[in-house]
Amino acid sequence: MRLSVMYPVQATGGAAVAPFAELVHRGSAARLWMGTSLHCDTQQVAAYLAGAGLRIPVGTAVQLTPMRHTFQAAVEARSLAVLTGHPVVAGFGAGAPALSAGLLGAPYKRPASAVAAYLSAVRGHLERPEEGLPPIDHPQVELGAGVLRPGMARAAGRTADAAITLLTPPHYLKDTVVPALAEGAAGADREPPRVVAVVHAAVERPGREPARLAYAACGAHLTLPHYTDMLRRAGVAAVPQDPVAGAMRVSEAGLFLYGGPERIAAELEAYAGAGVDEVIVSTAGVMGTEGPEAAVADAAAVLAAAA
Repeated sequence: MRLSVMYPVQATGGAAVAPFAELVHRGSAARLWMGTSLHCDTQQVAAYLAGAGLRIPVGTAVQLTPMRHTFQAAVEARSLAVLTGHPVVAGFGAGAPALSAGLLGAPYKRPASAVAAYLSAVRGHLERPEEGLPPIDHPQVELGAGVLRPGMARAAGRTADAAITLLTPPHYLKDTVVPALAEGAAGADREPPRVVAVVHAAVERPGREPARLAYAACGAHLTLPHYTDMLRRAGVAAVPQDPVAGAMRVSEAGLFLYGGPERIAAELEAYAGAGVDEVIVSTAGVMGTEGPEAAVADAAAVLAAAA
């Protein structure tokens, strides 16, 4: 199982992301992942890092499909592969219904089908030059889909190279997500996508409270119905009306890893046993409460313990 690192907030500039990128550049992590940013565009930040000498593998977890035409998404993904000199994982998700309604005029009727169609279109642009994208040599572009529930997992199985998850317990991945990925892949006569899991973690230090860190890490996600529905399916009693209680239950359920670096590294092994190919260590809780230096220090400690 590969271990990667997440820049856990929306990027405000390339220099802010650089300390996390350094973890990959020096070999402590396999890849730098970033989510959608409305401050500084994620792809442009990754290009900045490459231009600054940090030519590293990058991935997006995830870009929101209402924000980009599929053709533009294909251009940007392969541009990053050219500029970094490494394979790129371009991950996509539908986002909340309010986003698609605001940008497209109406919410997606079937988000899983919409994401599957989006991935198929991006793949077509990348693989079929006759569709208008000039051919150019570049490292591999993997297409990923954000996956929480079985319907999206089956859609990802049909169309994606990577299924990217967040807040998903290992037992739920093994018993629910992985079988649904296999089912979707079998129906399309292809291999199932590999599983990538974003896992929140913080090193135990004086004055820290796990539930507070968990809320800082995932409180916003715990207000979203598709996340809390997934958690309830996995046995974690979370509801969007009470993200504070949800964060406490996430912490109690071991979905927010807290302890010494060696303990966290050992707990990450459960994801390998669940069929996860790549774990992304996110220190979002520390970033939100103590700032970037503390977040980088925790990520470095966990990665070193797991090496």
